[in-house]
This record gives sequence, structure tokens and C-alpha cells, in this order.
Amino acid sequence: MTNSTMGAGALQGLRVLDLSRILGGPLCGQILGDHGADVLKIEPPQGDDTRTWGPPFRDGVASYYYGLNRNKRIQFLDLATQDGQQRVRELMARADVVVENFKIGTMEKWGIGWEQIQHEFPALIWCRVSGFGEDGPLGALPGYDAAIQAMAGVMSVNGEAGGDPLRVGLPVVDMVTGMNAVIGVLLALHERGRSGKGQLINASLYDSGISLLHPHAANWFMNGKLPERTGNAHPNIYPYDVVNTGSSPIFLAVGNDRQFRLMCDHLGQPDLGSDERFATAGQRSVHRVALKAILEHILASHDGVQLADQLMAIGVPAAPVLDVEQALEAPHTRHSEMVVRMGDYRGLGAPVKLSRTPATYRFAPLVQGQDFLPDE
Repeated sequence: MTNSTMGAGALQGLRVLDLSRILGGPLCGQILGDHGADVLKIEPPQGDDTRTWGPPFRDGVASYYYGLNRNKRIQFLDLATQDGQQRVRELMARADVVVENFKIGTMEKWGIGWEQIQHEFPALIWCRVSGFGEDGPLGALPGYDAAIQAMAGVMSVNGEAGGDPLRVGLPVVDMVTGMNAVIGVLLALHERGRSGKGQLINASLYDSGISLLHPHAANWFMNGKLPERTGNAHPNIYPYDVVNTGSSPIFLAVGNDRQFRLMCDHLGQPDLGSDERFATAGQRSVHRVALKAILEHILASHDGVQLADQLMAIGVPAAPVLDVEQALEAPHTRHSEMVVRMGDYRGLGAPVKLSRTPATYRFAPLVQGQDFLPDE
């Protein structure tokens, strides 16, 4: 997809000063920019750390950086200097939103923290992305995605049954924190429409990591039992797991009794759907080991990809297990415009689609900008 339309966007006219780096804050800024905000990103003279997080590199800048800094213009400032601090204060005077993820206390040391500027700019919305928030036993300490996955219990429920705890293969905590930061900005903007006042938003990696624990937290609240790692299988539902076929494995996501009976009928095994061990969701979960063995025996005569397509067509959720290249080149990925192309830049598209004010892609990463764009 190529979309460089200078359309309005849902957030046209919103001015965002992105002082963040690494992932959570920059992702927040990119999402706001995709939906029309004018995002001016301030980087230190050496640039955002993620410029070096490669390979691969293009013109000395890592792909990691390219993935998080679209629809922004950049300016280089040393905020540890008086000139840099004065320039940022001038930009704050024109901004609607500030996004930052400095270690708590850093901007205050420079005299440009929330406490120092909120009375000067009472309508400014300040979004702080941090590791653990400002206070509490871990307050103001730095946080990192993998460490939070470990501390928040995420690793404890991820991995093969009987195996060791395993980090999720994506920076899921950082990414969810960035999305939560966007939610916070939009909530604060809505409230500012009533009060005319800005406010401080705290989006911490730790809180976001804890928030990911469904359904394990809900299960523990009810029965007090520590969840065990179940590999690809869902702890509450079965078959909700990767199963082997005669060719490639597929994922079955059978969520209710009707879907299970449809699958059994399609496989020519109606008696399996009425077997008392498998007739209800609760029983299928209890007898999952036996059910998986039976299913894999039946599926050994089926082609995985073809079967997944057939099951989806009759309303039974199923999917082939694709690699990243296959997923990005899939026909539905193209149809959903989830790959963005601007010149030699390619990136992931905006997942939220608005009918009248869709996302637009106006600036590839690394575009220079010395100020906010002129008023419309």
C-alpha cells in the first residue's frame, strides 16, 4: 500500500511534542501521528538509541528505529543544556500533548518537568511512560520489557508445558504500554474538552504487564491455584491449540460446543462431537490430552492449510501457522492495508480503521522539522 494523502485524520490540528525514545513512547507518538497529529520528535544529538539496534541498517540507521518513527518530524536538541531546555519550553507553549519517557526526575532536574510547567501551560496534556510509575516500592526505577515480563508473571505462564518460563517473542509489554499511553492521551483530550485543563498521564510498563494476565489472574482470583505453562494450549478452552496434520501444523481455536460439533461433522466423526468426554467445553478442557491424541490421529490424513481454509469457511476458527514473511505477504494483509510503502520505506500499517478519517502516512522516518506545522 502507498498512502501519502495529506488527509485530515481524526487528530488533525493536534500538536504532539514527542520527547521519548526506545519503544513505548515512540509507538504512542507514531499512532497519534498516523491519525493526523502533527508530531515533532526531539532527539539528543546522537539520536534515539534504537538507531543503533541492528542489523539490519539502512544508511546507518537500524530497522528498529524505522518501525517506530513514521509520521514524525525530528529535531536534535541537547536537553541537558540551557539552550535545549529553552527551546523545548518554547515548543511546549505551542503543544497540546507532551510524550516523554525519561527516568523520573530527569526532566525535573532540567527545570522542564511536569511540576514546573503545569501552571505555565495549564491546558497541556503530559503523558509519562515509565517503568514503575513515580512512587511505591519500585517507583522511579527504570524498567525494561523483558524484566517486566519476568516480574509481572508473564514469563511464568509462557512456555512449553513442563518447561522453563519463556519471554514472549515480541516486546509485548513495551507495545501495550505505548497503546495504553495513546488511550490515556485520548481520554485526557476528551476531558479537556469539558474542563479546558490538561493533566498528567502515567502509563507504566509494570502496570501494563500486570494488566496482561487475563485469564490467569481471573482464574487465580477464583480458585487460588497457580497457573501452569500450557505451551500453545489455552488454559480454559480446548481444542485451542496447535495440532499436527498430514502436512503442516494448524491452530484450532474452537471456542464453543457448536463449533466443536461442526468440526467433528466436517471430519466425518459425528460421534466424537457427542462423546461425553468432549460434548461440553468444560469436559473437553478436562480431557484435553486424550482429545488432542484423537484429533491428531484423524488429521494425519489431511492437508493442514487446506483443512484450515475449509474449517474457517464453515465457521470453525482455524489457521495455518505462518512465518513472518508469509504473514506480511498474505492476501488479507494486503487487503487490510497493513503494510505501508513510502518510497523505499516499508512499515506496519495502522490497525484501527476509521470510515471518514482514516489513518494517513505523510512522513517516512528521518524527516527534519524545526517547528510545528503552520496552523490550518
